[in-house]
Amino acid sequence: MPPPCDKTKRPPSWKVWFIAARPHTLTASVAPNIVSYSACLALLSENSENISLPFLDIAHLRNLAFQWTAFCMLMQLGTNLHNDYADFVKGADTDKRVGQPRATQQGWLTPSQTSNAAGSVLLMGLGLGISFLYQIWQTNRSMNEEGAAMSHLAIMAFIVLSSIFNAFAYTGGPWPLGYLGLGNFSIGYIGLGDLFVFLYFGLVATLTLPYLYLTTTATTISSSGNLQDTLKKFLPYAIQVAALATNIIVVNNLRDRHTDVLADKRTLAVRLGAAFCMREYLVNLVITYGIQLCMAVSPIRRTQSFSYYEAAVQLLPLLTVPLAMKEWKAICTKEGSALNAHVGGAAKVQFFFCILLAVSFRISS
Repeated sequence: MPPPCDKTKRPPSWKVWFIAARPHTLTASVAPNIVSYSACLALLSENSENISLPFLDIAHLRNLAFQWTAFCMLMQLGTNLHNDYADFVKGADTDKRVGQPRATQQGWLTPSQTSNAAGSVLLMGLGLGISFLYQIWQTNRSMNEEGAAMSHLAIMAFIVLSSIFNAFAYTGGPWPLGYLGLGNFSIGYIGLGDLFVFLYFGLVATLTLPYLYLTTTATTISSSGNLQDTLKKFLPYAIQVAALATNIIVVNNLRDRHTDVLADKRTLAVRLGAAFCMREYLVNLVITYGIQLCMAVSPIRRTQSFSYYEAAVQLLPLLTVPLAMKEWKAICTKEGSALNAHVGGAAKVQFFFCILLAVSFRISS
């Protein structure tokens, strides 16, 4: 049971749910889609020998972008709500917590309220996921591509169902995984949180929009290999988004490591220490900005001779380097609650980088 709640200190109900859902974290769901939408406009409008695109259906792309962004946001809100519930019932959130207040731990909501809210939000996400499957099936059936439809349906079903499973499994807890005999399983508690964020808030979040567009549009896809070749164009940008998203959880776990160890929450910060987290953060920055430098000076996506203007445009995201280095220096010198602002700082680096990357696509396309 939550601790007794002092009604005089309880925030209004809307604010309690705001605290539990943490909508301020949604930049991590929006940023990948800003990049993927802009990349689609730039990359899919180019002539491709693998895929025949008579024209880029911007209205359809925009509609899919809104739907996929909504799905990502629902997954994150559901994960946040379930984390509020599960971290409390598993003993990670106590009165010694140094991070932002949690609604269940404070006694403002009961565990059943937050867990039921998480389930409801993720159920809405499932509804959107089913709509993606329907769109893929309809498009491929109209083109008499039932075989391709089954393959694309299987991939999309895996993305949707694994996203929902991971939303619960990130923190774990007795509900609902206990019904599957997985009540003690937790991605975050065994040190796989960083990998989870890299994969799902980075690669999956960024690559799924172009995949959805190509599988729900009357394109000529000669083979699955050609579809993969086209998606590879997006991979460098997905890795950048993933690396910067991972830095958000790096700071979060660095801040909480002293209380996490008491709850047997074996994050990488607990297992490998603060120095590892600082190096991991820096490596992610090097990967992100290194890719951007390579994209600016390499012949990839160029159809003409080297252009200093095009290279300069692709270097726009490097304007976030000073902010990124400021945040890295801060996490190297601060501890505990002093790191609260820098969890958001890592999110700002990612969001501003993605905005500038999208602008560079827009200018160069």
